[in-house]
Amino acid sequence: MTPFLLVDSPDAIQGVFSFLTRGGIFMWPLLVCSIVAGTVIILRVVALRRKNVLPLVIESEIERLLPGGSPERLSRIVHDDPSSLARIANVALQHLRAPRSENVEAIETRARHEMVVLERGLIVLEIITGIAPLLGLIGAVSGLIHVFSHLGLGTGAADTKAIALGIAEALNATVFGLSIAVPTLVAFSYFSKKVEIMSVEMETLVVELIGKCYYGRVPEAPGARPAYTVPSPGMTHAPRPLA
Repeated sequence: MTPFLLVDSPDAIQGVFSFLTRGGIFMWPLLVCSIVAGTVIILRVVALRRKNVLPLVIESEIERLLPGGSPERLSRIVHDDPSSLARIANVALQHLRAPRSENVEAIETRARHEMVVLERGLIVLEIITGIAPLLGLIGAVSGLIHVFSHLGLGTGAADTKAIALGIAEALNATVFGLSIAVPTLVAFSYFSKKVEIMSVEMETLVVELIGKCYYGRVPEAPGARPAYTVPSPGMTHAPRPLA
């Protein structure tokens, strides 16, 4: 099998190079698009693995936590975990002394940042999905213009074959563009849906965490006054409770 591959490899490489060359100048931007799309897809596959976003150990610990119980163990777990859920849960645990509304606001800010991280690179896939077929179409039109511009006045069989060959080569760009756009569109749709599902799961877990951590606390009344007066610079006695 190895000698067979060694013999056929140069022919395959030559065939690919010939395909790109005959397709015209627009084949090279399409080649760049294919490389970029492939790189982004591989990076997103690694980044959106479940253990990098929703680790099972943190999910289990949140579900195990009792309402009103101590989140000390969970705090130790999320402190050293680089996942998105860990970073959001860490923000929630760091603001437990603050009112619930302030904690939720801090969580929402962090969650928006994590969504940007999870969606990183998807815009590139979306752009390539749109421009790859257009580049292929432009390449095909450019090739046809080149073919017909060199068309002679004769109408013999040789001219007919030349036209057919030229049209076939001009359509190489269209085929290449569509072959890039289709898998890129599939990857973009898959990753977008996966990010959406993971964001809903993270939201559910964080809401559960907040509910358990603030369980039994008396909510602060809006505009409530402090329990003690603030001493003024001229006060020499201890502040008295307000009536």
